[in-house]
Amino acid sequence: MRQRPLRRTARGNLPSELSGFIGRGAELAELGRLLEVSRLVTVTGVGGVGKSRLVLAAARSASEGAREAPEAQGAQGPHAPEEERYCDGIWLAELAGVRDPALLELTLSEALGLTDHTTRPPRTVLAEHLAGKRLLLVLDGFEQLVEETAALVRELLLRSPGLRVLAAGRRPLEVAGERTFPLAPPVPEEALALLEARACEADPAFAATGADRAALAEVCARLDGIPLALELAAGRLRTLSPAQVLSRLEDRFGLLTGGGRGGLPRHRTLRTAIGWSHELCTPAERLLWARLSVFAGQFDLDAAEYVCAGPDLPVEGVLDLVGELLAQSLLVREETPAGVRFRMLETVRLYGAGWLESLGDAVRLRRRHRDWYMGLATWCELDWFSPRQHEVAALVEAELPNLRLALECCLDEPDELHLGQYLAGTLWFYWAGCGRLTEGRHWLDRTLDPPGGQATEYESSRLKALWVLGYVAALQGDATASMCALYECRDGAARSGNRVAAAYAVHRLGCLALVSDDMARARELLGEALEQYRAAGELNSNVLMCQVELGMALAFLGDLPGALALCGEVREICEERGERWTKAYALYVLAYAALEAGGTQEARRLLSECVEINHTFNDLVGLVLALELLALVTVAEGDPAEAAVLQGAAEPMWGGVGLQLFGSGYFNAPRLMCRERAGEVLGAERYAAYAAEGRELRRESLVVRALRGAARVPRPAGLGGVPGPRVPRSTAPADQP
Repeated sequence: MRQRPLRRTARGNLPSELSGFIGRGAELAELGRLLEVSRLVTVTGVGGVGKSRLVLAAARSASEGAREAPEAQGAQGPHAPEEERYCDGIWLAELAGVRDPALLELTLSEALGLTDHTTRPPRTVLAEHLAGKRLLLVLDGFEQLVEETAALVRELLLRSPGLRVLAAGRRPLEVAGERTFPLAPPVPEEALALLEARACEADPAFAATGADRAALAEVCARLDGIPLALELAAGRLRTLSPAQVLSRLEDRFGLLTGGGRGGLPRHRTLRTAIGWSHELCTPAERLLWARLSVFAGQFDLDAAEYVCAGPDLPVEGVLDLVGELLAQSLLVREETPAGVRFRMLETVRLYGAGWLESLGDAVRLRRRHRDWYMGLATWCELDWFSPRQHEVAALVEAELPNLRLALECCLDEPDELHLGQYLAGTLWFYWAGCGRLTEGRHWLDRTLDPPGGQATEYESSRLKALWVLGYVAALQGDATASMCALYECRDGAARSGNRVAAAYAVHRLGCLALVSDDMARARELLGEALEQYRAAGELNSNVLMCQVELGMALAFLGDLPGALALCGEVREICEERGERWTKAYALYVLAYAALEAGGTQEARRLLSECVEINHTFNDLVGLVLALELLALVTVAEGDPAEAAVLQGAAEPMWGGVGLQLFGSGYFNAPRLMCRERAGEVLGAERYAAYAAEGRELRRESLVVRALRGAARVPRPAGLGGVPGPRVPRSTAPADQP
């Protein structure tokens, strides 16, 4: 789960440093030594002792020595040079917010930047991706799923000889070959330096001398030097003197910080520090702290005001209280693509959650949290058909941990299963448009189980979930599941008289026919769906996509004027409404028609915009189709070498798109024609070499390269001027790359 701003580079997704890393030089050196001799190293220790900061510092240190390029060759054994060992990147997966074991593999896939549209188990996708890679995977916060995490790590290490894992948790994974690194609090000098540094960050005017330093040193001793405890104490130094901080510790927790039985158990000391911060909060601040604990990961101010406000906590006062919790280091403020957001450290959140349970208000707050995110999903679905489409994608991405929590809340109550169906169905645009088919399938299957039955007052929610499931399954290449869901939706819509659901069912059956190469059937069903949409007064991205899909069917059947008319109209509506996702598919059909007419320059211009949009939304289906058609355009422009590179880069994406399109003679025609034309000029050996070069490109580099357009200098290949080939309308099965 992304709970911190990420700095994505070619070498991974390590987060930017939010504050300086103080001390721990000896620990860093030892951790580096352990990584030299072991493929699995786990840093263990009590919550708040600094495990996460240490493993991130170690990962950054390794990243500084790792090469950007993935072509590095060399030994893969325990003594391989660092720049070769991690040439495929250093990747962080934050697991603290993951509670459902079924989401563990999906979270790791997301951290690695994987997109998979197939029905393959996510574990299989992970293992296949990592099998030939040399990288470091950092796992942080796995305690709540230790057994599942251990089993997954064991399997990945066995199947991926170039993989190393650096983990941080409160206990070991207990996997064969694991080297554990128990982390103690920093030595007194480093603890004092940390406290002073954090105090200066909280108040730049802070300066400790003489008696103040002595008091701060005693605070460090009282708190056992635990970094999280010191960070909380530093937040108090904005309003209290060091002596006052020490005095309050002694006054309120003398029994816990003194005594004659030796050192305190560190978990009690940490609880003491958090409890001390809790005691120093006003009643309103304590109440907000407890209520904010219902959020998973990040949240924004609007959500906090809706979920947490009430007669005992006026909404107009929430902003000031959030500011106070920020000042006390109980909240963290972060800038994200979705705007300013807040996050509570996991240990602090758990303390608040315990307090909320003791107040007897946890169930009500969880439902209120669920209601907010159902409303958010509803508005995002409406906003998807607007110029704010990209912002909607960023917002839902940021809110995914909370949306998952809301879905779990719906599933926990049998009487509220219809709410889960509504929420999972409403997020169709995210599942289908932003590369989340596998997760969407997970939630849709869960909310629709048990299957079918008589119509109820909530039948519309179930019908929506059914057509979305049919859509997702069709894009995954699971025709059987798709048809079952869509026929059930169609029949249920007929029983209940739901005209809109009936139109969606017919539309998605047409979509299934399209990806199954039954173009005559697709033309019939998609045309019927369009008529039903118009009769029902429905207009949104789905309706426009139906028109584009009908245009595809016409183009594949040879009716280019009909395809141009339909997709040209969609393009105009999209530009008027600010809709980009559907527009990209319209551009693909228009580029197909342009290439058929010999207009390579126009086809490249259209496809360049198409590639940029699909990449922005992480729509792998649209991206791979556009890239392969662009490769064919590149052949027609006289550069078979560059076409082979683009084709080679597109080939690995098919593994994540689904087997259904592999067998499509229509969708595969550009790939086969490109391979044939470029191979004729280059020869099999040179074509294979250029394609191999493309397969090594990372997606970001590939998109930049594809968008170069006219600035690209063709490689000499002896092709001369070759007119743009007509895209064949063959139904012959395509060979798999």
